[in-house]
Amino acid sequence: MSESQLHTHVIRAGSVKENSESLSGNTLLTDNLFRSAGLALVIVIWQLGVNLGWINSFLMGSPVGIAGEAWRLIQSGQLLNDTVATVYATVVGFLMGSILGSIAGLLLWFSRTTARIIDPFMVALNGLPKIALAPMIIIWFGSGMFSKIMLAFVATFVVALLSAYQGTHQIDRNLINLMRSLGASRREIFSKVVAPATLPWIISAFRLNIGFALIAEIGGEFISSDRGLGRMIFVAGNLFNLNVVWVGVIMLMIVAIVLYIIVSQVEKRLLPWEKGQK
Repeated sequence: MSESQLHTHVIRAGSVKENSESLSGNTLLTDNLFRSAGLALVIVIWQLGVNLGWINSFLMGSPVGIAGEAWRLIQSGQLLNDTVATVYATVVGFLMGSILGSIAGLLLWFSRTTARIIDPFMVALNGLPKIALAPMIIIWFGSGMFSKIMLAFVATFVVALLSAYQGTHQIDRNLINLMRSLGASRREIFSKVVAPATLPWIISAFRLNIGFALIAEIGGEFISSDRGLGRMIFVAGNLFNLNVVWVGVIMLMIVAIVLYIIVSQVEKRLLPWEKGQK
């Protein structure tokens, strides 16, 4: 291939990439417009149904009532304080459980015997609904923030451990045998092959653990707490104030989306090659 032909080929490839990115951007914009229009339509129909008496606002709430309660909670500072409390406990518990669980799962690669012994216990604990442990954890650690962090920790630790350990089993044995033939120690094989190859499994566990941590933390707030979105929803539900319940639910959805986006961005930085495969 001559230099001019190579130059032409590069220009065409760049043009195709730009067209693809432009098409992807247009598709995303169109999808967002449809989503926004659909959401707006649901809100309008909901409020119209309440105004016409077709929907019972006492049982379902109303968009106007939700907006009013949200503004009141924002002005009083309660919404911000409760949201910060929930996010803090969720993120700290999530990071502790996911990071320590991933490290423990990776270290099990060094001892297959230990892994076989604890495997049934880890599987049983993983299948146990973590909210069942909430009363005990709250009794042990009190009704403050630390017990919610521990709930999120327990909910994420086992998932991260099992995911990381399972990832160590998916590594190409030929690659490990090649490293051994070259005289690499177990520590070198672990640092240069096992840990990097298991990273996609660890990130996948992080994605799952965002939801698990939030569920466990909110469950703990339902049982015993002096602040947090879970407490807000629980108290408002007992008072049959559905508008405040909706405010809490919407905030939880926003928190979950933001945390998921953050994990996705971390994944793109740590695993840039995965983006092209999706």
